Amino acid sequence: MNTPASQTNSTDANADADVIRVTEQWIARAVIGLNLCPFARAPLAQQRVRFCVSHADNEDALLDDLCEELVALQNADPQICETTLLIHPHVLTEFLDYNDFLGAAETAVQVLGLEGELQVASFHPGYQFADTDADTIENCTNRSPYPILHLLRESSIERALESIFDPDEIHRRNIATLRKLGRAGWQALMGNDSGAK
Repeated sequence: MNTPASQTNSTDANADADVIRVTEQWIARAVIGLNLCPFARAPLAQQRVRFCVSHADNEDALLDDLCEELVALQNADPQICETTLLIHPHVLTEFLDYNDFLGAAETAVQVLGLEGELQVASFHPGYQFADTDADTIENCTNRSPYPILHLLRESSIERALESIFDPDEIHRRNIATLRKLGRAGWQALMGNDSGAK
C-alpha cells in the first residue's frame, strides 16, 4: 500500500515513488537479504506493509502524520495492513534530533490510548546505539536510507516471538552478520542510490 500521508501533485508523487523504491530496496537487500528481521519477509511478500511518505518539514507536522497513521493502522484489518513504515525524508535528518523525537512518538501512542496495542520502532541513516562510535558496523542493523518510524502491532510481535527460543539471539546474530560483512561489504550491498551509510 503506497499511499502518501497527504495529497500530492504529480511531482511529489514521483518523488514519493522514488523514496519508496529505495526503501523497498533496502528492505530486500538488508532487512530480508541479511535476515536482520526474520519476521519481515511474510508481510512484505503478502503486500501487507503500508509505505507512507510524510511531506512534513517540521516536528509538529510529523507528529500529526504519525498520529494519523497510528489510528489508521489500529483501525485497519491486519490481513490487509499488518504494519506501516512512515518515511519522513524532510525532517529529523539529524539522528540526535530524531532520537529526541522518539519520546514524543511514545507519548502519542499513550495519548491515543494505543499503549499495548501498537509500538514505534526506529530506523535512521545515522542510527547510533548508545556507547558505540558512529562508524561501528553494528549500527547498520538500524540504518535505513531515510528516517523511518515503523509502526508495529504488539500482537504481531508477540506472535512472531513465540517461535523464537531466545529473542536476544536475533541481535547477537545480526551483530555477527554485520561484522563478517564489514563496512565495505555493507556499502557494496546498499549500492550508490541508497542513503544508508
